[in-house]
Amino acid sequence: MTTVLVVDDQTLVRTGFAMILGAEPDIEVVGEAADGAEAVAAARRLRPDVVLMDIRMPVMDGVEATRLIAGADVAEPQKVIILTTFDLDEYVFDALRAGASGFLLKDTPPEELAAAVRIVAAGDALLAPSITRTLVAEFARQPEPISTHRTADLEQLTEREREVLVLMARGLSNGEIAGELIVGETTVKTHVGRILMKLHLRDRVQAVVLAYEVGLVRPGAASS
Repeated sequence: MTTVLVVDDQTLVRTGFAMILGAEPDIEVVGEAADGAEAVAAARRLRPDVVLMDIRMPVMDGVEATRLIAGADVAEPQKVIILTTFDLDEYVFDALRAGASGFLLKDTPPEELAAAVRIVAAGDALLAPSITRTLVAEFARQPEPISTHRTADLEQLTEREREVLVLMARGLSNGEIAGELIVGETTVKTHVGRILMKLHLRDRVQAVVLAYEVGLVRPGAASS
């Protein structure tokens, strides 16, 4: 079973998500929270596989809660999916930097919601190619100091791994990357895994963001 904590300050929304996910045979909603502070406490207590996190909440917003649950300084980070009403909500950028594994719109169909939970629980990032081109390009425009050591880490990548990273940052799926490079999709998955390991990154979201932050890919560019 995949366990989920649902976080939203609106009772009807929170209950609705919980009912949708609870109806799935392989998903169990182990708790609910009405604000970020409650979410952090519940996540630490219940240790769910996935936290479904609203952005705009009282007491503590979803960005800060995500940082405390999934951030770089957390000893045992948990997986967080951000819920938002707007596809380019400015807070989404901060939440991804804080450690979220992706985001969903609140009007996402029930079957896609359940699929998203499974994807993130399995260790993949929920940054679909259809939104990468717009989201990450805008994300990269947000001011953020570039760490010298992060740039140096790129030197560990092989030429092919750099190619794969660039294509990921352009929003291509593993299948599309395989077609572009004329290799098998399994080979692409292997390259992605090595990229994450060498760059000390948790998931695909962080890899794509890093590619923009260090200038390997420029916002709006078709290639590097």
